[in-house]
Amino acid sequence: MQSQASDPARSPAPAGTLQAGTLRRETLLVLALSLGASAVSALISFIGSLTASGALADHAARLNTSRAPDRPWLDLAWQLFGIATALVPVVLVAHLLTREGAGGLRSIGFDRARPAFDLGRGAVLAAAIGGSGLALYLAALQTGFNLTVVPESLPHVWWRIPVLVASAVQNAVLEEVIVVGYLLRRLGQLNWSPWPALAASAVLRGSYHLYQGVGGLLGNMAMGFVFVLLYRRWGRVGPLVVAHALIDIVAFTGYALLAGKVDWLPTP
Repeated sequence: MQSQASDPARSPAPAGTLQAGTLRRETLLVLALSLGASAVSALISFIGSLTASGALADHAARLNTSRAPDRPWLDLAWQLFGIATALVPVVLVAHLLTREGAGGLRSIGFDRARPAFDLGRGAVLAAAIGGSGLALYLAALQTGFNLTVVPESLPHVWWRIPVLVASAVQNAVLEEVIVVGYLLRRLGQLNWSPWPALAASAVLRGSYHLYQGVGGLLGNMAMGFVFVLLYRRWGRVGPLVVAHALIDIVAFTGYALLAGKVDWLPTP
């Protein structure tokens, strides 16, 4: 475990440059433009599923859907537009950290300084988290606590797999940069103690997955707990981005290749 002085989540702001009120407003605005808004959307979606007829498992949570069926080039344009605009909050965070004098995203360990470390740790973490996550999802589905998750329903065109990979990387970068690196840094600067800050990050991660059901909420909270502990140990979000991207790539492309062909993979 790193000392507090070297923990990027506890790095103080330069003296006289960032007041507490400014930090709070900035953090709320960043979240309102990104994962905080997603959390509210997920809650509304979950309430809609709860109040609809039928069991939760009878409803589907659809990711990576077609935006223009039967018009593949227009659909591709919409897919790329969605991926690009989803990353704007990451660019905003990079700007805010650079303006702060923190060195931009390098200050939270999202750079090319240690590629072997990031890739190696990320791959091992993905293997550990991915398998247990699938088991938890299947269990939650069987017990009625989860919707049936449909990771993709894109048309069978040449850009299908590349877009799914790009979407997975986008999810990983957005979530790990904001909900781990940025949020923990700001909470540390606001003098939050480590455990409340960890809880806030984990609850936020779980909340914007609530559209999947209670299993999605609890499973992602557990993932968030582990990721924060590892971030504090390693001082880098790089391995977390790699792990998250690999998990989503396997989930998205695996569903695309296996849905309807194996009995154990639930489909609507």
